Amino acid sequence: MFDSLSGKLQNVFKNLRGLGRISDSNVADSLREVRLALLDADVNFKVARDFVDRVKEKAVGQQVIQSIQPGQQVIKFIHDELVELLGSQNAGLQLSGNPSSLMMVGLHGSGKTTSSGKLARLLKKQGRAPLLVAADVYRPAAMDQLETLGQKLEIPVFVKRGETDILKIAREAFDFARANNRNTLIFDTAGRMQIDEPLVQELVRLRDLVKPQEILLVLDAATGQEAVNVAAHFDQALNITGAVLTKLDGDARGGAALSLKAVTGKPIKFAGVGEKLEDFEPFHPERMAQRILGMGDVVSLVEKAAEAVDLDEAKRMEEKMRKGQFTLEDFLEQLRQMKKLGPLENLVGMLPGGSEMMKSADMSKSEKEFRRMEGMICGMTPQERRNPQILNARRRQRIAKGSGVSVAELNTLLNRFGQMQQMMKKMGKFSKMMTKMGGGMPGMFRR
Repeated sequence: MFDSLSGKLQNVFKNLRGLGRISDSNVADSLREVRLALLDADVNFKVARDFVDRVKEKAVGQQVIQSIQPGQQVIKFIHDELVELLGSQNAGLQLSGNPSSLMMVGLHGSGKTTSSGKLARLLKKQGRAPLLVAADVYRPAAMDQLETLGQKLEIPVFVKRGETDILKIAREAFDFARANNRNTLIFDTAGRMQIDEPLVQELVRLRDLVKPQEILLVLDAATGQEAVNVAAHFDQALNITGAVLTKLDGDARGGAALSLKAVTGKPIKFAGVGEKLEDFEPFHPERMAQRILGMGDVVSLVEKAAEAVDLDEAKRMEEKMRKGQFTLEDFLEQLRQMKKLGPLENLVGMLPGGSEMMKSADMSKSEKEFRRMEGMICGMTPQERRNPQILNARRRQRIAKGSGVSVAELNTLLNRFGQMQQMMKKMGKFSKMMTKMGGGMPGMFRR
């Protein structure tokens, strides 16, 4: 996520940390590098210039706090301005009425239909009863895609095949929502070019009929500064209430995210950070700024873990570890729990210093190792997973052949697992000993 911009800013910070004092010349040199990094990330020229001017105004002549190094104080100014540039705080949805409604608009291929499904899933988790409305009458595949998403999410989809009047579809969708106790309609509209005035006017008519509380513009983060021009056009025609940035997990340079609020005055409300339906999160400017500056985003990581991990199952696993009863079957379950959290690269990027860690480690290689381990364990019978001691040479050959690895790789996995089991047993004995002595670290193995 914004790897290039993040790397360049962190190089600037290395120089700033060495500053003995703040002066016009040394701050100007560092901020010139910051401005070039922003421009290279396709940030709007005026936005980049104003950003640097505000940081310089704060930094030069500022009384340095004695307990903080001068360079660190400049870094704080950059952080604060970056948060402000991204929107200062999370802008949630403002939904009212029963039913309430949202319109998803944007260009062809920006990810409107998928984002509609992801948003419906999020609203369902929040206790609302969403209804997906197929308002794209020009692309039949969009209706099919929306229906497929609805089936996966167990959320109803209103589809009127053969009907080309989206105003009629909207009226019937509201009737359907009232009859079926659905309190939030999400209109997935047709993609269009911003210069396609007839289609834009069709959206205007739909807006005037539906009177949505939210009009969300779906933008591809990889398009950079061009996304801001698109936003300005849609905002002028529809008065959008916010944006959804998709594909932030890909090769996003950062121009769209860093320019949008400053140029249009409209906040980014959600971010798509992956292909899965759960890879969709509210946009928090401060958290995003911390990720860009290499400070991590532990809060989002904890939230993601809380959503993916079953606490009762975690307690059961902890008990098994403490008693030395942890099996390969349990290990397989833990690997699958990790996969629910998303790609390893994304998780490491949420840790402070994670971007530096990723430079020295091949995350794709680690992901491949996890998949190979999962394949080897899946190649075993339930009895073999629970009692790896019974794995003789013949069984090992069968498992290795079935999972596409060498016997040596399988042996390495089993040896490491055996060492891990021994360590767990020792920790369990240590815990018992400390408990008898009336000491130990509170909650070390208890909850």
